[in-house]
Amino acid sequence: MQARYDIVIVGGGMVGATLALGLRRALPESRSIAVIEAVDLPEESSGTWQPSYDARSSALSAGAKDIFASLGLWDAISQAAEPILDIHVSDRGHFGVARMHAHEHGVPALGYVADNSWLGQVLLSDVKATQGIDLLCPVSVKQILPEVDDSTLTLDAPGGEQILNASLVILADGGRSGLSRKLGIESDVAEYGQKAIVANITPAKHHNGVAYERFTDEGPMALLPRPGGDCALVWTMPEQLADERLELVDEDFLAELQDRFGYRVGRFKKVGERFAYPLALKTAREQVRPGLVVLGNAAHSLHPVAGQGFNLSLRDVQTLISTLAEAIEQQKNPGSLEVLKSYQQQREKDQQQTIGFSDQVVRLFSNNNVALAGARNFGLVAMDLLYPIKNRFARQAMGLSQGMNTGFQQNVSSHARQGEQAQ
Repeated sequence: MQARYDIVIVGGGMVGATLALGLRRALPESRSIAVIEAVDLPEESSGTWQPSYDARSSALSAGAKDIFASLGLWDAISQAAEPILDIHVSDRGHFGVARMHAHEHGVPALGYVADNSWLGQVLLSDVKATQGIDLLCPVSVKQILPEVDDSTLTLDAPGGEQILNASLVILADGGRSGLSRKLGIESDVAEYGQKAIVANITPAKHHNGVAYERFTDEGPMALLPRPGGDCALVWTMPEQLADERLELVDEDFLAELQDRFGYRVGRFKKVGERFAYPLALKTAREQVRPGLVVLGNAAHSLHPVAGQGFNLSLRDVQTLISTLAEAIEQQKNPGSLEVLKSYQQQREKDQQQTIGFSDQVVRLFSNNNVALAGARNFGLVAMDLLYPIKNRFARQAMGLSQGMNTGFQQNVSSHARQGEQAQ
């Protein structure tokens, strides 16, 4: 007999696990949920978490905190999350600087930084402990066959091939989703010609809760506060240069980083293991089909320096949960195209504006045209001095706005186009 679920989530990462926990809280107990994860999860040998200096981190917006709090998860996550009290934006070699402070906006923090390993442990521990969620792991999906009412999934499991059916399948299996390709879901890809080097850094001075966004002629960089006074670095640059810097000894790497970033947190003393990955803006041309939703990095992958990607996905998760809960309450099939199109329509504006703004800012501040540099630095000064502009930008960073103010958005778009024409 084949197993059947109302909802199957393919991918047990941060997006898939959050969705499963949210759906379990929102849907009737009679509705069945399964999470399929291909990677074998390690057994928890103790009840304590061992932080790693080399762990990668995520920036969580204030809006993301609210979403996790609504799911009853924030108390656990906050135990190892560092608050962002201030954001400092600068353009290397130019006078423009913009600063945002949490107290100016009446919030305890503009965002938070947490190690991905900690987020994963909190979320997956909760998935394992929650009745009504079946975690199938390590199991991979070989094939998905859409049908009129149900989809049929063929699984590669330790005990051999298995078949299951689901009213709704949600693909949350990452930016390199092989299942999306097998289903013929194409993506639009815009290569940045850059790689991001990610590492943890120990500075001489404590970060004091400040997140730095710095734009340079090579590409943007971010230095985010971590618990204990260390910082998480995201440093983007041309691909060949990134490959060269990955090969540098620690002392030389820190010297080059110091030259590009400056001394706002003193001298850099230590660097952890360095990782690098190529950067591209990738958006799926289809996010919904009958019985299917594409979610997380499988739906949209953004440039990392603005820290918007995971936070945008969390807002997608929040809307999908409410849409499916309402549909089931009205006794509708959660996999019906009518229901899923409703979800997509609710998310279109925020996705378009967040993706567009993130892309335009990166392109605007990666351009060395002299006239454009003057215009964008005037914009940074204006944002620092004029509260209405600063407030809009801060709300975007905090994930509390459905995209930027239209006029401000158009202004950024205009500058970005000017920069592309000047090249």
